[in-house]
Amino acid sequence: MTQNKNREQLLWWITMVNFMMADLTQYLDTHPYDEAAMDSFRHYANLYNKAMKEYAALYGPLTVATAAPDKSWCWAQSKNPWERGYL
Repeated sequence: MTQNKNREQLLWWITMVNFMMADLTQYLDTHPYDEAAMDSFRHYANLYNKAMKEYAALYGPLTVATAAPDKSWCWAQSKNPWERGYL
């Protein structure tokens, strides 16, 4: 779903999927046995993880969790997305 997206589109996708996960998290806090909601959360968590890995591979990691441990410690040397470092 995120193949061939440019950097801004990929950041938008990550934000949107992350919002869905946050929304489902709040719902699941009050409805912990709703299997359909849990399935949806797993679906969006999978999409989020894939998008974060894709972003890290193409543009560098957004978080320490997606920084490649086999590379030098340079994940925070570029501008952050909110600083418009990607334009």
